[in-house]
Amino acid sequence: MDETVSVYSGDPARIHCQYSFSEEPRMMMVQWFVKYPNGSRERISYRDLTMEKVDEGTGYTDRITVAGNNNSETLTIHSVKLSDEREFFCQVNGMAAGNGERKTHLMMFDPPEGPVIEGVPSGISVGHLSKVASCEARKGYPKPNITWYRDETPLVPMNGEINVVTLVTREASGYYTVQSELQYKVTKEDKDSFFSCKVSYFVPGGVRSAPSQTINITVHYPTTTVELWRELPKGLVKEGDTVEIRCQGDGNPPPPFTFNREQQPEVELESSNALLVLHEVTRRDSGVYQCRTLDLDTGEDVVGNMHLTVHYLDPAVVVPKDTEVMSKGESLTATCNALSSLNTSTVWLKDEKEIGRGHTLFLDDATFDTAGEYFCKVSVPSLRGLQTTGSVHIIVQGAPEMKDEETEVVMEERAGKWVNLTCEARGYPRPIIAWSIYGTQNWREVVNRVTEDTVQSLVTLKVSSDTTAICNATNDMGVETKTYSIKSISIVTPPAKFQAESSGIIIVIIIICILLLAILGSVFYFLYKKGKLPCGRSGKQEITTEKPNKEDIVVEMKAEKTEEAVLLKGVNGDKKPTNDQ
Repeated sequence: MDETVSVYSGDPARIHCQYSFSEEPRMMMVQWFVKYPNGSRERISYRDLTMEKVDEGTGYTDRITVAGNNNSETLTIHSVKLSDEREFFCQVNGMAAGNGERKTHLMMFDPPEGPVIEGVPSGISVGHLSKVASCEARKGYPKPNITWYRDETPLVPMNGEINVVTLVTREASGYYTVQSELQYKVTKEDKDSFFSCKVSYFVPGGVRSAPSQTINITVHYPTTTVELWRELPKGLVKEGDTVEIRCQGDGNPPPPFTFNREQQPEVELESSNALLVLHEVTRRDSGVYQCRTLDLDTGEDVVGNMHLTVHYLDPAVVVPKDTEVMSKGESLTATCNALSSLNTSTVWLKDEKEIGRGHTLFLDDATFDTAGEYFCKVSVPSLRGLQTTGSVHIIVQGAPEMKDEETEVVMEERAGKWVNLTCEARGYPRPIIAWSIYGTQNWREVVNRVTEDTVQSLVTLKVSSDTTAICNATNDMGVETKTYSIKSISIVTPPAKFQAESSGIIIVIIIICILLLAILGSVFYFLYKKGKLPCGRSGKQEITTEKPNKEDIVVEMKAEKTEEAVLLKGVNGDKKPTNDQ
């Protein structure tokens, strides 16, 4: 017999008993016994050469079967339970042939439930031996074991560093529940570590294990360094921006922080949640900012520093300032400058068009076209949005000039027609326009527009005869004239042809022709009735005795024009002729 037989709970267990005799027994008995925890034995099966039976009234009466042959016998225990873990005896008695007894220890195995790990809910401070997690494996048999791991490395108990407290509970059912608590002296590096437990348990023929889930613990450690940086805006800072400065230490949990400027350490700046916000900064906000917190271990401040530079661009200064009056032909140099903390770029504009680059603008040989508003735009190429503008108003002084080069205009217009005449002049001081019109009194000014150095006038007049209109533009510097010479043209209307009379004559002629044709037809018909008109073709007449059919009587008359032939059929109608034709 085997010394032990291992089986899972609920499975059948088979215990084999083999035997032999030195001579053939005349009588043989095989009996199976079970030994209880109190040391008593009880027979559960019997077999001899004539009979076999399972004993009644035992705990195995309905749970075992016995099968055997001449040299062996097998005891099968169905649905093994934990209480079946005991010794089973096979006793063979061959009388004079010999006897013997052997035993087998039945071992039952039941794996525990998967391990359940639970970390401590609060943070763990470094430098102290503290409870990190607990692990539990329930309802296993035999007693399972629990091992702790840190990042897959087994944790071995070490004085002052690692301690494992194990609690084993055997339930009324006989199963074991194992609870294990890990006590560990955490370090700052453990904030990124993972802890787990693994339960090991026996199975028939070996050992198996089942791991738990991994957990990460919250480690509390002091702040040793502080970092300070600008979150907004990205890139360079200019005046008017809102600046956000963030402070962060390497401790956990984050300690409270205070902000101050390096040159004023005693003045605490208002902040919230480790964020300092500076609204509409100016160049005076430039400097070193500090963030500090208290190291609870040493009692000293931990400080971080950051330098903030606020870039600026002063308003543009244009020389000459505001308005400058020039005489025609003169030259002028204008400058535009703006103080900045960065390199600048200057562009000159007039009428929204670029006319120059650089801080200086040269205006040579001034004309009236030179007059106007000049803008300079100073910007910082490296910092978008930082720009300023300035302007200078240029006035060119001079005698009036007509806008049109043609100062004498000759026109021909029909008498009675209204004509528009325009006159536009430039000059400074602004000219005054006066009209002198000869040849008509019927005229009026309908438009008079003025700008700083320009005046425009429009008159309308009715041409009745040859007319001369003179536009005089005058200012303190001189006079300019534009003349319109209008020649009046009279249009003679030719007599119209009397077309209506001609049309009437043609109609009368057509009517007369129709009447003549009607009369001629009547004459031919009359001659035919009187027999005065010969019948037949080519002047010949044929007379036959054949009675003519009234439907066959045909008279054909031919005139000089074939298209005027008249065909008459059945002249007499239904009447019969009185004599032959």
